[in-house]
Order: sequence, then C-alpha cells, then structure tokens
Amino acid sequence: MFDPNRFIADRTHAVDASGIRKVFDLAATLENPIDLSIGQPDFDVPDPIKQAAVDAINQGFNKYTQTQGIAPLVEKVRARLDYRFPKLGNDYGLLVTSGVSGALALLMLSCVQPGDEVLIPDPYFMMYKHLVRLAGGVPVFVDTYPDFQLKPEQIEPLINERTKMLLFNSPSNPTGAVATDTACREIADLADRHGLLLVTDEIYDEFCYEKIQDPNHPGEWVVPSPLDHNPNVLLLKGYSKSYAMTGWRLGYAAGPPAVIAAMSKIQQYTFVCAPSVTQAAGAIAFGVDVSSLVEAYRKKRDRVVERLNGLYELTTPGGAFYAFPKVPEHLNLTGTDFVKRAIEKNLLVIPGEVFSERDTHFRLSYACDDARLEKGLDILVELAK
Repeated sequence: MFDPNRFIADRTHAVDASGIRKVFDLAATLENPIDLSIGQPDFDVPDPIKQAAVDAINQGFNKYTQTQGIAPLVEKVRARLDYRFPKLGNDYGLLVTSGVSGALALLMLSCVQPGDEVLIPDPYFMMYKHLVRLAGGVPVFVDTYPDFQLKPEQIEPLINERTKMLLFNSPSNPTGAVATDTACREIADLADRHGLLLVTDEIYDEFCYEKIQDPNHPGEWVVPSPLDHNPNVLLLKGYSKSYAMTGWRLGYAAGPPAVIAAMSKIQQYTFVCAPSVTQAAGAIAFGVDVSSLVEAYRKKRDRVVERLNGLYELTTPGGAFYAFPKVPEHLNLTGTDFVKRAIEKNLLVIPGEVFSERDTHFRLSYACDDARLEKGLDILVELAK
C-alpha cells in the first residue's frame, strides 16, 4: 500500500511548520485585520533599483551568472567591506547568495555535521534552529532574557568539544536589541579563544538607532560589529530589509576563505547563483539614500515605546523594526494565548514561542503606516488593561 509518509526524511519531521503561518491560519477568517506581524518594510523598492532591474531584463541579462556573483556587484560589495572593516584585510572570501536565508542554508550544509552543536541566542530568528537541525546539528540556546543582550558569561558554560559555531544577530529579530561595541569585542574574543566560527547576521544594519563613532573614520557613525575586533568572523548581509527587496532574494557572505569556498561549492548544486536581474540591481543599491526611511522608523519605534511602557515589560528596541513585549503577568496568559486574544480583536501579532524556547512574550512589527500602527497600539493598550 502506498504510504506517502514513508518517504519523508526524519530530519524533515524535526522541523515544525512556521509559527507565523499558524497565526495566519488562525486569522484566515478576519476581514482587513490590523496586521503588525509582517517582517518586511512597508515602503517600496527605491525607483533607481527598480529601474536597474528593468534595464537588465530589457538588455537580456536573464541567464545564469557565476556562482560567486557578477563582477560589478562583487566589486561594490568588496569596496564597501574594505572601507567599513579594515581588519578584514585582503584575504577574505566573498559569495553573493540568494538572501541571507540562502547564505544560512549554505553555511549549515557546508559546516555542520551530525552532532555538532551550534550556539544560538534565545530569542532568535526562527530559521536558525531549524537549519541547524536539518544539517544534523544540535541547537544549544543561550538565554538572553530579560535585556536580550548576549554576554560571554552566558555563553562560556555551554561550550564543549562538540561546539562548532556561535550565531550572532544585531540588530536582532525579534527583539530589536543592538549589541554594544564592548559586547561585540568580548564575544569576538571568546569565539577566537575557543576556536569557534562566529557568524554575525547583520541584515538589519541600516535600521539601527544606536550607532557608535566609526573607529576607523572619525565623524562617521556605524553599527557595532564583531568584525571590528576579529577578522575571523563570517559576516552575513543582505538587501531585503534596507531596500525592501524581500522578494528579490539577494545577500552576501564574507569571511574565512575556506568557509566561503565550501559554501560556494554547495551553492553550485543548490541555488546555482543568486538571481541575475537582482544582482544587476543590487550593484547600484549602495548609492541609494534610505536615511529618511530609517528616521521614519525611528519615530515609529518611539511611538511604540511611548504607548506600551508602563503596561508591558518592554526593552526599548535599538534597531530593526520589531518590539518584543512581555505579556502582562496579571493576565495569566502565555504568549500564544495572548495572541489568540489579540486576533479576537482583529489584531495580528506573533507569539514569542515562534522565536524562543519560552512562550512569555509576543513580537510586533512597526513596519506599517502610522494609522495602522496606532490602531494596533490602541488594541494592545486595551488588552493590557
């Protein structure tokens, strides 16, 4: 007898369906919900980038590219990295990928063997633990509650002979937390001391409201990064958030040449290359100024903090476009139960258990227009009372 379940690999069963999808299923019957769940910018791709893609299509640039990425884009990325991170030197690998998610998949398939342990700060981007498991690895969670700051004293007791990698995400999804320069230095030193591959996911670097003076270029402001202190770090960046190119699937990985070479080899037999048209458009993206958009999001962040402080335990987000409030204890609800109650009020937010081993918080996205944000905040204020 034909049994389709017989063909499903054990590693697939280890991956749960997306918790965000479950929320959408719960909300399927709602008409015009107030949606504070979406993790993507609410502005459109800037016109110069769109035009570059149109021109590439019309000029016939629609075929495979080199696995590593097209030369104009690679040159732009290298120039940007050389300027921002002088510690990288000249001997680092670079690979253009199908988004940062694609880079993460390549990384896990290239570097994680069955039984290898990967340290993941909790809360975390939901994809981290599932990709580790798909590769046969073991996710080990580093509890960062209540301030969501990763500290060496939290990490070091979890390191053993099976520990291979430490994932680092700043600004963070789902919390919006931004690591300090001191934390970046201490974590980079710890990874170096224990021989771990430190992976820094900086997809939200443009959306950062807590920058520091650039130590290499006085008068400029930058987001703190472990790469400021240790060149043996794998950097992941992308275009999805900064330029609203979420559906265009474009990112890059830079770091130790052996790691990049392994990822490139796996890319040849999976993604083949990042989309050609997207690469052509990405080559001009760095010249587009998005500072006014970032400032608009800062104001939205301030409004969220103003409305929710005193009603919810909330660490002020330093970047990205999320807040991660704790469900008020007097409600005696889990994060999942709270979200169900919010859905009854026509509001979509995401339960914290999607991003954490706890279910005490919820994530809201303020990547939306101001009117929708205010309506959502009104409902959250009502629910807290």
